[in-house]
Amino acid sequence: MTSRSRHPGDETTGQAVPGTASAELLRSEPGARPRALLLSAGLVSAGAVALAAGALMPVVQGGSPGFTAAPLLVVLALAPAAAVLYALVSGRPGLTAGLVLGLTALAPGRLLLDLQLLADGSLAARPELFLADRLLAMPQAGPGLWPLVAGHLLTLAAGAFAAGTARDEAELAGELDGRRRWRLLGPVLGVAGGVGLLLAPFGSGNAYLLAKNAFEGPTVAMAGYLLLAALLPLTVLVAVSSPSAGVGKGGFAGAGLAALAVGVPPVVAGLVVERLSVAPGSVVVTIAGLALVGLAFTRFDVAEADEAVTGDLAGEARLPGLFWWRLATGGVALLAAGAAAAGALAPVLKANGPTPVPETPARWLLLGAAVVLAVPALFVFVPRLSAFARGVVAATWAGVVLAGAAVLSAALSVTEDKAVDPALFGVDLPVPLPDKVGYSAGAGVTWTFIALVLAALAALAAVVTGVVERDDSEEETDETRVSGTVLTPVVAAAVLAIAAFGTPVFGAPGYTAPGLWSNFGAASWGLLGALAVVLGLYALVPRSRPVAAASALAGAALVLGLRAAELPLVGSEYDGSSAGVGFWLALGGAVVTLVAAGMAVAGSRRAG
Repeated sequence: MTSRSRHPGDETTGQAVPGTASAELLRSEPGARPRALLLSAGLVSAGAVALAAGALMPVVQGGSPGFTAAPLLVVLALAPAAAVLYALVSGRPGLTAGLVLGLTALAPGRLLLDLQLLADGSLAARPELFLADRLLAMPQAGPGLWPLVAGHLLTLAAGAFAAGTARDEAELAGELDGRRRWRLLGPVLGVAGGVGLLLAPFGSGNAYLLAKNAFEGPTVAMAGYLLLAALLPLTVLVAVSSPSAGVGKGGFAGAGLAALAVGVPPVVAGLVVERLSVAPGSVVVTIAGLALVGLAFTRFDVAEADEAVTGDLAGEARLPGLFWWRLATGGVALLAAGAAAAGALAPVLKANGPTPVPETPARWLLLGAAVVLAVPALFVFVPRLSAFARGVVAATWAGVVLAGAAVLSAALSVTEDKAVDPALFGVDLPVPLPDKVGYSAGAGVTWTFIALVLAALAALAAVVTGVVERDDSEEETDETRVSGTVLTPVVAAAVLAIAAFGTPVFGAPGYTAPGLWSNFGAASWGLLGALAVVLGLYALVPRSRPVAAASALAGAALVLGLRAAELPLVGSEYDGSSAGVGFWLALGGAVVTLVAAGMAVAGSRRAG
């Protein structure tokens, strides 16, 4: 056993404290990259100072914040840097690196939110930095914007230097041993925070500051919120999977502190600014951020910081058992399927005047996605089939994303809200503005959005259930992996999947299909999300046990089949529709994926 590889129970589980081998490595061994870690801490500190300086200066020329937010923003900027410096000084390289990486992961999204002030500050929902008191057209950026941009860029640079130390700490910790209990709550909080980031940050009765959710807001801010909503749970998942308790805790704390910097200012603005009110979105983000920081103070593994593993430790906090996780997975998946069915059957649009309401063809695809998710969810409750069905659910939730994005895109493309009544904002006009005749979102949009949220939670529950299944298994000696022959059809299926999601499934006169390479729109996010899930499942197959690989591949085949089903379910609503290249590619990808699943099961039988 070398100094770079030891069993996690020998000394620590990656949590460096003074006097341990990990702390000595920081001082003496070049592989610990002490200078890089010191440089990353310095960059984070410089970035924090820049963010604090930007909060003290106007970000829009001639503009001012809606309330005295500078003290709050300074604290939110400097607190993460103080945590990083404390971890560094106390000789905890893993915790230091994790904190920096957690902050770095959310920096791109926060940068885009600030760049909205440069693109068009009048559309930015940032009352802590700027609140208009009159109509402004493309206000010029103020001197405070550039320190904010510099602060985020410095934080990004810090992550590049901390990554090496995080990798070293993971190698020192070895295999991820011990039962990951409380840390499994992290992904749940990450998804909840991501959902909160997509909701309106506050309620508004101010005519110059409209409260909009991420999808209704300006383009740059929308990209920032979407990036934050995706990276927050992803960052927490990476922290959960780290063998080093220090890196994992730091990742939780860093992501939580970054989430607080986004969620707390809108909550305070809703409390103190006239005509603004607190909205659930920012409250959820704030609670998730606080809980993630709190989880950093819990014990991540059975053995940590010189504690020996002696069976069940007295007083050890435990999450619910496997039965309850399976119940949660199946239950939430069925709720997501029910919400998707409601979104498909309820009116997606409603007319604001005497105008015929058009139907949304994508609703039938959403109904198909509900069926594809509901069927394996039912089998999660069958003990002998639960593990396999759970793996299928971990894939088929992407069908709701694929179809739900198409439904929301169709609604957003034709809706037009009523004109604002000035009396609601305390503005008196001699002649009232008439209502616009058009369409607004119906109940189907609400149900579709709920289905998307529940589908993401079902996927997370399925992943956590898989971890608990593995931790609670009595057959740890059987570490059989799928045969290497499965790799060939898996690679072929991945190529077909990329082409299937990137090319139209059908064509029709006057119809332009959303795509990944061209005509990128709201529906394209569904294509991208479903493709990412399918490719992620393919990537996990070589490292999975045969039955787990077969269930993941079966789920991926169902998602590809749903993609091909757009031809009969959606294309039939268009006159003169015909099959496109994407239809045949999706069918081919589904067949090849099923072949790979069969090979994985056959390999399992031979291994037995």
